[in-house]
Amino acid sequence: MDRWLIVGLGNPGPEYAGNRHNAGFMVLDELAARAGGRFKAHRSRAEIVEGRLAGAPVVLAKPRSFMNLSGGPVKALADFYKVTPANMIVVHDELDIPYGALRIKLGGGDNGHNGLRSITKSIGTRDYLRVRFGVGRPPGRMDAADYVLRDFATAERKDLPFLVDRSADVVESLMTAGLEATQNTFHPQDLKPLRPPR
Repeated sequence: MDRWLIVGLGNPGPEYAGNRHNAGFMVLDELAARAGGRFKAHRSRAEIVEGRLAGAPVVLAKPRSFMNLSGGPVKALADFYKVTPANMIVVHDELDIPYGALRIKLGGGDNGHNGLRSITKSIGTRDYLRVRFGVGRPPGRMDAADYVLRDFATAERKDLPFLVDRSADVVESLMTAGLEATQNTFHPQDLKPLRPPR
């Protein structure tokens, strides 16, 4: 069975841990918990967990470079583990999607996201799966770069564990059911934050 490389994007260090830009790291922490592993340093300049997820071998990775240099560690991991872009999933924050919504796609542009731009340049293709975690647009005239480097607001944090959990479900669904089935399952229901069934 082919191995998967699941990459969460963020910035390293405790001062960034709660930032909107670190949504990818948050989802990877949940996936690591599901795989029963702990992140450890790898020579690729990433923290990784090797294990099994959704019945398949995986490498979960959080690059330790800053966001705009994510491509180097991702390329090094893909080469080291011999993972093709077809078996790569990148989880990242997305300004153009409202908070509480998730979108899944294969390929396309980077939409101004420096982490995606770096990965695409390093691996030489746009054709990898993306799980896009909506963080919404900044209020008023706030600069987008400032906005994503701020922590989720208090009101947003109420739904955050649920959204992280659902994003992890999306990753597992992509591995087992593929892109189209996953889009059909998750896209219709995520136009507003869902409450877990009572």
